[in-house]
Amino acid sequence: MRLSRFLIIALLAGASAGCYYVHTVRGQLDVMSRREPIRAVIDDPSTPPGLKARLETVLDVREFASHELDLPDNDSYRSYADIGRAFVAWNVFAAPEFSVEPKEWCFPVVGCVTYRGYFDGDKAEAYAARLEDDGFDVYVGSVPAYSTLGHFDDPVLSTMLYWDDVYVASIIFHELAHQLLYVRDDAAFSEAFASVVGDAGVRHWLAAAGREDLLAEFEAARDREAAFASLVANGRERLHEIYVSGLPGEAMSEAKAQEFARVEEAYRLLVAGWDGFDAYGPWFDGGINNAKLVSVATYNDFAPAFRALLARCRDELPCFYARAEELAGLSLEERHERLRLLMAVSGNCSRPSA
Repeated sequence: MRLSRFLIIALLAGASAGCYYVHTVRGQLDVMSRREPIRAVIDDPSTPPGLKARLETVLDVREFASHELDLPDNDSYRSYADIGRAFVAWNVFAAPEFSVEPKEWCFPVVGCVTYRGYFDGDKAEAYAARLEDDGFDVYVGSVPAYSTLGHFDDPVLSTMLYWDDVYVASIIFHELAHQLLYVRDDAAFSEAFASVVGDAGVRHWLAAAGREDLLAEFEAARDREAAFASLVANGRERLHEIYVSGLPGEAMSEAKAQEFARVEEAYRLLVAGWDGFDAYGPWFDGGINNAKLVSVATYNDFAPAFRALLARCRDELPCFYARAEELAGLSLEERHERLRLLMAVSGNCSRPSA
């Protein structure tokens, strides 16, 4: 699943955020205090050989990002932090019982986003439980990486290295893309832009290294991801029609449950076409709800539009960045209309969230 970044939101939220503000400041300071220069970790005789090799690859990826992809050349992802747990954070997503529009949380500087993040999984679950008591569908997703949008020198986290080198590269490219372009109050635009930059960066990196084998695996994985995202988007669109239909409560609940069952069955058919490769099975664990659909929408709704824009630029990233910057300068309504037009022209007509 796609990654998220949230901590700069909390850090700039101000004292009015109360205990949540204190929690995120402490979490961010803890991560920052664990940073060590990557080269120093590699040169340390006590560092395990496997970790040294992974970090050498990270340095190669980091140099490639700035010198070949025109991503920010700064101190982000040039240090390493072992945080001693499997995930750095947990994001809470929520949506009303009969709506596929996400609940939003708003903060200074970055505006409104569709999730609220915690450094402690128990705190995230407790907050989600309170939202559930208020009638929301909720979902808590674990996060291996994040970006502070360039306000801090973000480290490579030990949680990122649970994944393979290709995925780590995509994370670094994705998060640096946030530093290059981030639009306040438009998480769908910002996340889709960063996701497409991450994918394009991996393709350039693997091609430059002559790793056609890994590139083929990467393309297959992205094809599966696109199929999954389309399946979820189609289900969300059908649910939207159900929710605005005016059905009485009990009938609407039944129609909602039937649509979720339809999404699960459609996924089983996808897995059969993937020769049993159950790429997104864990996402379905515990059932699905409106909030889970929101978590996918945030990162994927406008990705087809950005892929079409990149194709128009003949895969030249400087051109792509310039065109994305032009879109960022439009009003939210006009920007989304342009993105929907790009999707229609490219043949993807799924309805993005409003």
